Amino acid sequence: MDNLLYSKILGCLAGGIIGDAMGAPVENLTYQDIEAKYGLISDFEGEGTDDSAIKRILCDAITANKGRITADEFADSFLKLEEKYVHLFFIPVRNMLERVKEGLVLPVYAGMGNMQSSSSAMAISPMGIINAGNPERAAMETYDVAGLLHAGETTFCRDAACAMAAAVAQAMSKDTGTEAVLEAATSFLHPKSGGQMKTCIEEVIGYARSCQDYRIFREWFYTNKLRTVTCDSRETVPAALALFYLADGEPEKSISYAVHFGRDADTIATMAGALAGAFAGAESIRKDWFEKLQSRNDQSTLAGQLYDVVLSRLEQEKEHCRQLEAML
Repeated sequence: MDNLLYSKILGCLAGGIIGDAMGAPVENLTYQDIEAKYGLISDFEGEGTDDSAIKRILCDAITANKGRITADEFADSFLKLEEKYVHLFFIPVRNMLERVKEGLVLPVYAGMGNMQSSSSAMAISPMGIINAGNPERAAMETYDVAGLLHAGETTFCRDAACAMAAAVAQAMSKDTGTEAVLEAATSFLHPKSGGQMKTCIEEVIGYARSCQDYRIFREWFYTNKLRTVTCDSRETVPAALALFYLADGEPEKSISYAVHFGRDADTIATMAGALAGAFAGAESIRKDWFEKLQSRNDQSTLAGQLYDVVLSRLEQEKEHCRQLEAML
């Protein structure tokens, strides 16, 4: 397929995996440690971590159910693919999986009591893909899906997933800009219930806008915004959005900024990479990176499957509009 929609889908998938794989070796290091041990990181090995594995599970749920996905379908795909990926899962995902598998809770309640993490937000970009150009619907649908992993006291992690899905959905639009992408990230969160995540994002983005410099921003973030748990989505999601902005939406720069940012580097880089790939398209990803990924993990088939889901949902919307117009 040779059109902008497909390019953006493929770019989102590829950018996410490359960011994940490149950030994995420096996960949980500070940027000072990265500079001392690695210097400049400009290549990657492997096919990503749990970030990419959960994304693949989400894609399975989406394609198996033709785009109709809730916490139930997401849980079904976790159970179906458990054996393949379980060794990669972090505590909240393992906890959810055991509770659902043993029938202790329904999927819509499985996220209750889970610790803070980025387990949904880091993998949620396919929800933005299938809602291309419609960030409001992306946030609404993601709220259900992300509830599988976080609810209750850590609902802010659910909101983080909604913010990233909405940002990707806006980035999938034609002729959008980085400011529109950032605006979409917070515009469709619950005004009160999502206030914590909204405030975290807006404060960090506000400083990024004011300083316009990666190194100055990074130093400020380390001084003011680090959390006790490195994978806390109140840290990772605002950072990923800000680095995407400081990189002006360019995939190579977004990924590089995120990798050399440190902390939960693979998660920040997979989110920034997926967002930038959706924004700029597959052609904008560094050629040698893209070719290396495709030779090891060809994303073309999956991109085509998600493309078909988007077209199917478009036809459903058209039919709905025709039915309403017939009653006018």
